[in-house]
Amino acid sequence: MKPAPSSARASRISRRQFTATGIAAGAAIGVHTSRSASAQATSPSEKLGVAICGVNSRGGEHIRGFDKDPRTEIRVLVDIDEKVGNSRADKVADLQGLRPKVVKDFRDALDMDDVHILTSATPNHWHALMGVEAMQAGKDVYIEKPISHNIHEGRALVAAAAKYGRMFQTGTQCRSSSGIREGMQFLADGGIGEVKLARGLCYKRRKSIGPLGDYEIPAGVDFNQWSGPATYTDPKLTRQRFHYDWHWQRHYGNGDSGNQGPHQTDVARWGLGLERHPNAVLSYAGRLGYKAERKDPDYVDAGDTANTQVSIYDYGDKTIVFETRGLSVDESADQEINELFGYSKGNKIGVIFYGEDGYLVQGPSYNRCAVFDKQRKLVREFKATSSVGDAHFANFLDAVQSRDASTLHADARCGHLSAAIAHLGNISYYVGQENRVDPKTISESLANISSLDDDQATLDRTLQHLRDNNVDPEKEQLSLGPVLKFDPEAEGFVDNDEAKAMETREYRDGFVVPSAADV
Repeated sequence: MKPAPSSARASRISRRQFTATGIAAGAAIGVHTSRSASAQATSPSEKLGVAICGVNSRGGEHIRGFDKDPRTEIRVLVDIDEKVGNSRADKVADLQGLRPKVVKDFRDALDMDDVHILTSATPNHWHALMGVEAMQAGKDVYIEKPISHNIHEGRALVAAAAKYGRMFQTGTQCRSSSGIREGMQFLADGGIGEVKLARGLCYKRRKSIGPLGDYEIPAGVDFNQWSGPATYTDPKLTRQRFHYDWHWQRHYGNGDSGNQGPHQTDVARWGLGLERHPNAVLSYAGRLGYKAERKDPDYVDAGDTANTQVSIYDYGDKTIVFETRGLSVDESADQEINELFGYSKGNKIGVIFYGEDGYLVQGPSYNRCAVFDKQRKLVREFKATSSVGDAHFANFLDAVQSRDASTLHADARCGHLSAAIAHLGNISYYVGQENRVDPKTISESLANISSLDDDQATLDRTLQHLRDNNVDPEKEQLSLGPVLKFDPEAEGFVDNDEAKAMETREYRDGFVVPSAADV
């Protein structure tokens, strides 16, 4: 493992000296100022150099977006899979006429003076460490959602962006959709009256990722580097497909609560005007249905995140509910939701806001918001007229050039609050995972959390969805998490040591994400 770049090392030494004597405070400030000044010294006519980390899947959109903008040049691709990195580099060469360097360790890019921006579309467990060290090295960063794998990491990113004066954009593209921005303004202006409840939906088919096993690491992959801050497991690879399916293993991913979810819960927060964490959370969930699909009662899927989940977030005077359905959604018995989306079959991704005078629905695309009256009759629509992804990259680059963080549509704090929603819901589930109960017990537990939703109706719809997929919830039971109280200001759980331990993780040497106080 390479040591941290010299600039990051210098800042860490200065912090230790500052703590010990106070004399080195000037040195720490000097390191910070000189890095920021050099990054900002790029002339308007000079292209901004970009290093893109993780280029197999979502990273392809980063390549397309930054190649398309005339202000940037892609100079480095970072990927632990040599085959993927070199293949993408060849394509970039065709696009921009310059073949970027290909490296396995992102810290190589931090040492390059001609790299001004680092982006990350890596697995979730890498997001925060890359972001923190890039900002320590004077780079501006664009990190895909969720920006963190746990609450501790989100706090570190917020602190680093503030301390080093870097531009940080979260990859929640809805924030730059003109259609959604108009819809959110319509809500703020009282377009459907007072709104206190928002429901995020991830009704999105996710098939089994295959049986739990011991599989071969692809040739050319550095598994130690890929594991990074996560546990180095033995066996190393327990899923059939190395790429992408890490989403459904909690060492690396956060399930659909943390994959699709941050888009919808971010819009939910936005529309409700919530710039804080919730006061409490309750989640019931499970990874169910694959035994029935395989017609094998002994089948063990390699994933360990939920494919069916309902999380209820208490914000005091407002409520967010987020629902995940990963089994077949070919037919849905949810009449109200079907009418608002305009169809019953297929995926439903979006947010429903419930107002005194009607509904506002964001979805099923990131380009659209629709307003309905109380009888669920369409009243008006707001639609984006250009690429949402391009607009989000452009907003980031505008801020990089202006050095005005207030113009960012999704800064570090925004990304942290929305990622934390996923973490809180998952932690309630993880703490209660062994507490598998019948539907009646879940029903009785709903009185324990303050909620403005019809929680029983939501439970009933979830149970029917399971039955429609040949899952008997009386026999193959959901796990019921506890109601977890959370202190929004201290950003920590109250009176539950098991949950509190899950605010962070045990990091491996060389891959430690520092605390917010130590960035």
